[in-house]
Amino acid sequence: MSDLRSTGRTPVSVIGTGLMGSALARTFLTAGHPTTVWNRTPGRTGALVAEGARDAAGASEAITASGLVIVCVRDYDAVHDVLDPARTALTGRVLVNLTSGSSEQARAMARWATESHATYLDGAIMQTPPHVGARETAILYSGEESAFTVHRDALMELGGASTYLGTDAGIASLYDVALLGIMWGTLNSFMHAVALVGSANVDATTFLPFATAFHAATGSFMAKYAHDIDVGEFVAEDASLETHLPPVEHLLEESRALGIDAAIPSFTRALLHEAMTAGHAKDSYARIVDHFRPAR
Repeated sequence: MSDLRSTGRTPVSVIGTGLMGSALARTFLTAGHPTTVWNRTPGRTGALVAEGARDAAGASEAITASGLVIVCVRDYDAVHDVLDPARTALTGRVLVNLTSGSSEQARAMARWATESHATYLDGAIMQTPPHVGARETAILYSGEESAFTVHRDALMELGGASTYLGTDAGIASLYDVALLGIMWGTLNSFMHAVALVGSANVDATTFLPFATAFHAATGSFMAKYAHDIDVGEFVAEDASLETHLPPVEHLLEESRALGIDAAIPSFTRALLHEAMTAGHAKDSYARIVDHFRPAR
């Protein structure tokens, strides 16, 4: 076998070879990066080794094998379980943590890495393992800018739509949970809608084209609302809050009449009533952001 470092590509170590970690390592291998792997559970690296990865005997060996170290494990407790005993090996390395967590956990991890004399990047993978390495896949990075700049080419192998968000190590995780909130809100509303039309024996697949088209149209409102929020002006150019209220009442009535859970329209009506009671009946829907902001 040829020397792993003879390819001219950045050597990379991947710690954690579950579904996502394996996808990361496999992407580096496919791109020609000398790749060292390690997993706490014995036997989890076999397939990657068969594809050309080097299997490290422990976390310290994996870390010292490369200047760029990727960790992707279950949670931050697992990150510390893996890295704490190998802390001294991190000196001079770039540590990229692609483990999901909160923004405060990411910031604490950045402080820990700095104390360990490593350069830290936090990252949020906005796709599932089968899509790692695709041109449209986004991984959000934040932390030390120099780490992203130096290893940009290698990191972009993991997702062609990846973005560096700034020096605050917690911002990638904050974007992650915020975007996931949009996903769950959208999916929950879709499930509610499917239950509604299903009461008339309409299949979900029959309804789907209407749902996706309307979802795209709804997304077009977001640019105007984002502007309203940023400038603090809530002029209703499409529909005021008082205009939104009657159709929400219809949705609530329809849901209850059909025996379908009405929590989503009930919550929306409560938001509208709160804003209107505060004197914002003529404002755009963007005014609802006030409900979610911290009390002042």
